[in-house]
Amino acid sequence: MIEFIQETLLLLPFLFATYLVLEAVEARAGGALERFLERSRSVGPLVGGLAGAIPQCGVSAAAASFYAGGVISAGTVLAVFLSTSDEMLPVLISSRVPVLLMVKIVVVKAIAAVAAGFTANGVLVFARHFRRKVSVGELCAHSHCGCRGHKGIVIPALIHTLEIFAFIVVISGAVELTMHYFGEDALNRLWLNRPVLGEMVAGALGLVPNCAVSAAAAKLYAGHAMSAGALMASSFTGCGVGLLVLFRTNRNFRENLSILFTVYAVGTMFGWLSGFLIGPAGA
Repeated sequence: MIEFIQETLLLLPFLFATYLVLEAVEARAGGALERFLERSRSVGPLVGGLAGAIPQCGVSAAAASFYAGGVISAGTVLAVFLSTSDEMLPVLISSRVPVLLMVKIVVVKAIAAVAAGFTANGVLVFARHFRRKVSVGELCAHSHCGCRGHKGIVIPALIHTLEIFAFIVVISGAVELTMHYFGEDALNRLWLNRPVLGEMVAGALGLVPNCAVSAAAAKLYAGHAMSAGALMASSFTGCGVGLLVLFRTNRNFRENLSILFTVYAVGTMFGWLSGFLIGPAGA
């Protein structure tokens, strides 16, 4: 439980920095800014895929808020979600998994995430649903945070940070208690070593918004109780609190469900495919 509190507190700087940027973007929104954001979206999935590889779920939380505010594209947030490693890498390191194997895992995740992000943007461009305008004001209206009455950007950013932080604490705290009482023993009974079924189950588990799931998956993989494909599936779908923040901040519920389904479907498929490249923990 102490680790959960520490990990949750580490989100605060990410959240505050994110909402400072969003408030600054809204304060200076204009034609030039719109053009700059439109140009930067063309390389967004590449940046998102690399940023998500940082073992810290604050990146996915920031990406979700940026997407809700119209700053980044769906492909970029998808790339961040798929590449997020969460607590997997620190646990693998502590379990003395070979360094080359960990590098392979990170590289495979990043490449797959970037490819998925660019593909998603391409599909959306073809379907003419790509463009999203900067809409920080709509984000505020959706959250009912009451920050619009304050001047400047610091106080509104702080209000948003505390509102989202409290939401994360409540939901993630409930998940943490569940993991504490059921834990790895329950996961160990879920056929995570079986082909295809293991990836499907692990992919669903990865969607649980808590770092404890990715840590448990890494331990099971290091102990040969989980296949490489299942580990990769749970890692691809395990975007920390990113999906949680997305559903709280983005008012388009259909978009949120589409991203959730895409993360699961793509993550599970990539997990199964990459399992052949990664191999067991001792390889």
